[in-house]
Amino acid sequence: MNEQQSNSSLSQVKEIKKKAIIRFSMLPIFLGLVVLLPAGTLLFWPIYAYFGVLVIPVVLIIRYFLKNNPEFLERRVKAKESEKQQKYVVLVSSLALIAGFMVSGFDFRFGWSDVPVWLVLVADLVVFLGYVIISLVFKENSYASRVVEVGKGQRVITTGPYRIVRHPMYSAMVVMFLATPVALASWWAFIPFVLFPVLLVPRILNEEKVLRGKLPGYADYCSEVKYRLIPFIW
Repeated sequence: MNEQQSNSSLSQVKEIKKKAIIRFSMLPIFLGLVVLLPAGTLLFWPIYAYFGVLVIPVVLIIRYFLKNNPEFLERRVKAKESEKQQKYVVLVSSLALIAGFMVSGFDFRFGWSDVPVWLVLVADLVVFLGYVIISLVFKENSYASRVVEVGKGQRVITTGPYRIVRHPMYSAMVVMFLATPVALASWWAFIPFVLFPVLLVPRILNEEKVLRGKLPGYADYCSEVKYRLIPFIW
């Protein structure tokens, strides 16, 4: 690699780093607003514990992929869906999650739920483990984009968690988001959060339709790995 190519590569990594830091740093700010404003106080301690179990893995993931595969981070910060059906699913899913976080804030303000501290901490651990699984998926499949697409040179991944279910990242996200209401000390927040796995169904079905049509070998992979999201169920 000559000096010009090296400088170009370094510049690209810096730009990706900038985009990744901006996007991922917005997460705690956004969550803080949608939870703490309804809570009416900064003294809602569960959200800070939740920040910790989310932010620490995110920082480690960014550092790892900046060093080993910056192109992956570039795909992760891409957020515009090309599939029309996916746009609707993403919109409704986002609204459901926002509603769930807001309900947890209102729950704290008005004292609707009584969740033991130990159970909140156990739920935080479950959320953390879910993110660890997601990080393993990222390491196994560098084409795990935020949007439904088939990238240049993409191949079917059949190793690691992909031997168990076809969409292990979504499986981990289901675990994370179903544990989130408890982590935020709110039983009522389950109502909007439970919509997330339901909305994953049309997303996965549409995603598999795209992959079957555009990714060579994916149909054969589907015949080998029977379950999409939950082993022995679906």
